[in-house]
Formats: sequence, C-alpha cells, structure tokens
Amino acid sequence: MNRKPDFIAELKYRTTEEGGRRTAAFSGYRPQVKFDFSEMQTSGQQKFIDKEIVHPGETVIAEIAILSPEFFKNKLKPGIEFEFREGARIIGIGIVREIFNSDLLAH
Repeated sequence: MNRKPDFIAELKYRTTEEGGRRTAAFSGYRPQVKFDFSEMQTSGQQKFIDKEIVHPGETVIAEIAILSPEFFKNKLKPGIEFEFREGARIIGIGIVREIFNSDLLAH
C-alpha cells in the first residue's frame, strides 16, 4: 500500500449468484468505493488483514486507503456502510470499523 490506510472496514463480498465477482480477490485489490451520502465514487485499495485472498461470499477485515479522501472529508463515522463496486456492479458491502484519517471523521 503506497499510502497509510484511511480506515478499517469489514467487507462482505457478494456471491457470484448475488451479482458479485466470479473469481477471488487478492489483498491490494482496488475496487470503487461509494457511500450513500454522495454520488462520488473513488478507488479504495483493500489490504486484507490476516488473509491474502477472499472468495465470493466471504467476509474479511481490511485496511482501506481511498484515492481521493477529500471527497469524504468530515463525513465518515464508525458503523457507516458503503458499497464497493466494479463499474456499476456492486460486488460487496463494507462497514467502517475504525477511522485513522482524522480529516474523514464526521463532527
């Protein structure tokens, strides 16, 4: 990971039948991240904790470093959900567990 992580999240990958990926994802994967409060999406690198690979349908804890954190300044808090996507396809749902980048914290 080139940057420090912005937050830790629990990531639940959808199964292939639910519209998720057909193949596994490796630590370092960079899908788009989208929160409900904005139409803005940005790339978010997922560095899995205690795993190197996640298969469709699995859940993993990961450090997330988002490419453009300024889009989410003062908007995040633990417990907030987000989608992670490949283009328009939602491949999973994440829940923010801990925030490291204080600029992102909602006031």
